[in-house]
Amino acid sequence: MIIVTGGAGFIGSNFVLEWFAHADEPVLTLDKLTYAGNAENLESLSDDSRHLLVQADIGDQTLVERLLAQHRPRAVINFAAESHVDRSIHGPGDFIETNVVGTFRLLEAVRGYWNALEGSERADFRFLHVSTDEVYGSLGPADPAFSESTPYAPNSPYSASKAASDHLVRAWHHTYGLPVLTTNCSNNYGPYQFPEKLIPLMIHNALQDKALPVYGDGQNVRDWLYVSDHCSAIRRVLEAGRPGETYNVGGDSERTNLAVVHALCAALDRQKPRAAVPYAELVRFVKDRPGHDRRYAIDARRMRSELGWAPSETFESGLEKTVAWYLAHASWTERVVSGAYRDWIHKNYGQRVSQP
Repeated sequence: MIIVTGGAGFIGSNFVLEWFAHADEPVLTLDKLTYAGNAENLESLSDDSRHLLVQADIGDQTLVERLLAQHRPRAVINFAAESHVDRSIHGPGDFIETNVVGTFRLLEAVRGYWNALEGSERADFRFLHVSTDEVYGSLGPADPAFSESTPYAPNSPYSASKAASDHLVRAWHHTYGLPVLTTNCSNNYGPYQFPEKLIPLMIHNALQDKALPVYGDGQNVRDWLYVSDHCSAIRRVLEAGRPGETYNVGGDSERTNLAVVHALCAALDRQKPRAAVPYAELVRFVKDRPGHDRRYAIDARRMRSELGWAPSETFESGLEKTVAWYLAHASWTERVVSGAYRDWIHKNYGQRVSQP
């Protein structure tokens, strides 16, 4: 079996669901079930004997040690993280606690478990740490894309905390020999993404005829990766990646934020047209967030050359699937958009002055 931490969150729940679409191997999902961790994402597995959901914090080392000893996984895949840049600006403490301290305690629990293994169980065990391209900092328009050897230069509390966790994982391999794998991915999008991130936020606002807030001039660039492609990459790294190595996972889909929003509006126009004017009429430019990195881009050639992986979806095909999912699951969005979430949106966007 495997243990998936953060497995009720956006990427983690997609990974767990897709795992059972490709394998029968049991999964223990460990998730703290904070605002972004949603047990409903895994509701289709509630009666599946192959799956167990445990509400717990990766920082609870004693509990994690007990779960490892009881279930004896062959791998731990760590998705657990605080992951929203805007939230990290308003409250960095949670990001340090989860992404740095939590990863440290998880590593220590896993190290103790691995040290007690013998023979093939010890040789075959893997700890796969899921990270982000944001640890590399910001690129200029003509700079080459981030590779696995790009120096770290995090610019937000979120990316700094993820960079710290990456360094811990690397150190536990080089110092203790723990067989680790690290993946650094570009911006994910797709089903079950909490509506604070760009694409689901814009879908949610558009369907309510609310303004679509775009930071600054909208020309910040990101590489977009459909979540299903990310999940297939992680499965491939777990299967064939070399311990101690890092693998960058990207979608080969660089887009400005403004281009993403306009493409999203066009997809909504096709799938659920407004009675009066196109959704793009709702776009509003707002004051930029502090320290907003200008461009991210991923060089995923290593994934292709060493592991034979490439994304299956284009940005356009992935976006159409994403819009269709949110239109078909409007009740899911309404349930996760709580009063606390509405307070957060007002805090983050409500005080920003609109720009022409």
